[in-house]
Amino acid sequence: MKRRDFLKSTAAGAGLLILPQSMLLGAGAPSNKLNVALIGTWGRGGAHFGAISSENVVALCDINEEHLAEPAKRWPNAKTYVDWRKCLDQKGIDAVVCSTTDFTHAFVANWALNRDMHVFCEKPLGNTVEESRVVRANYLKRRNRVATQLGTQRHANPNFNRTKELIEDGVIGKVTDTYAWGNRQIPKPGYLPAQGEPPKHLHYDLWIGPVPFHPYNPEYFAGGPGANCLKWNMYWDFGSGQIGDMGSHVMDLVWNAMGGGLPTTAEAKGDPFNPEVTPVMLESHFTMPANERRGPITVNWYQGGAMPRSPRPYVDLNKIGHGAMFKGSKGYLVCDFDSRLVIPFGDDADLSYYHRRDKMLPPLGSFQKEWINACKGDLKTSVDFDYGGTMTETMLLGLVAYRVGKKIDYDGAAGRVTNSDEAKALLSKKYRDGWTLNG
Repeated sequence: MKRRDFLKSTAAGAGLLILPQSMLLGAGAPSNKLNVALIGTWGRGGAHFGAISSENVVALCDINEEHLAEPAKRWPNAKTYVDWRKCLDQKGIDAVVCSTTDFTHAFVANWALNRDMHVFCEKPLGNTVEESRVVRANYLKRRNRVATQLGTQRHANPNFNRTKELIEDGVIGKVTDTYAWGNRQIPKPGYLPAQGEPPKHLHYDLWIGPVPFHPYNPEYFAGGPGANCLKWNMYWDFGSGQIGDMGSHVMDLVWNAMGGGLPTTAEAKGDPFNPEVTPVMLESHFTMPANERRGPITVNWYQGGAMPRSPRPYVDLNKIGHGAMFKGSKGYLVCDFDSRLVIPFGDDADLSYYHRRDKMLPPLGSFQKEWINACKGDLKTSVDFDYGGTMTETMLLGLVAYRVGKKIDYDGAAGRVTNSDEAKALLSKKYRDGWTLNG
């Protein structure tokens, strides 16, 4: 009997058995600590060192053996791996932090969920619509057993709560349209040519993983810690450009205030299509049906120089590198990660209708610690794989609409494009032999 099934059986019984915390968190875990595996130990992986240091780190994995050296000194009892598939088969792991390449996020997350492990996964959740849907569906089957968190750590900024409160309390009336944008521009001509051989400490074939093989070029690895993704995430096989990079962070402002869901239509336009490189300039538009928190709205995404129209001539949205805007029946709210601006309009734009709530939303605190605490407690997090999954799926659907050059109709419940076979084929991709999303 699995330990989680055992716990359920005891809870359903007489209720007289009191279990120690160590039993709740797995055999061999001292006190109430989680047995954690860190997959991807450099760059974003290093950003998790502090949070997981309170836990029992039992496994470390990176395709670059040199990147294993520092964390191995910090956690000398942890087993080390270069292949995440072997890492996930280690017995006794309770929770996984995934800081790998974008094109393996969905794989690591889904394999970990299949083993009933808690998962913290850096954004994006997937590189295709299908990847995002598979991971989200797998989580929803297990949401009463595992805690998940998508790595949009800016969500912990106080401004996310303040913006949500203003919107929910009606400062701009009934919201009809939302806009989010990012101004990063990283043009690339195409995949890099073969150059040299991978160093012995770099397991390049494992880095390529499930995507079509591209020859080694050291430029793919020339970026600094936490920013090396900018060397490869603009390429179709390796990433989804701005959408997978800052897009998740910025769209999180909209999702947090308006609630998630999936669109019924998507359309997009931008730079001329390049079969190797994702567009720099792009705008995507989505029709979102009503949910339990709001009526129907449009969600709009702009990147790489494309921008929504400013609500007033004296407000220069271009000076907000990554921001969001909400249009309501009584005004606009413009924000970035740390500040917000309310612009009421109309003859009665005096805000007399707005009443600030008495009790503000509490600070979230550490984004990683919220997940760790959820693993040990109620399993609830701010950006679980349901919330983050619909956000990722929506954004990636915009790339599909861009590639086919037409407005597409989408059945979110079934995950089907209903008016374009070409778009339907782009919801997923074929993986290299020997790699499976559902291992």
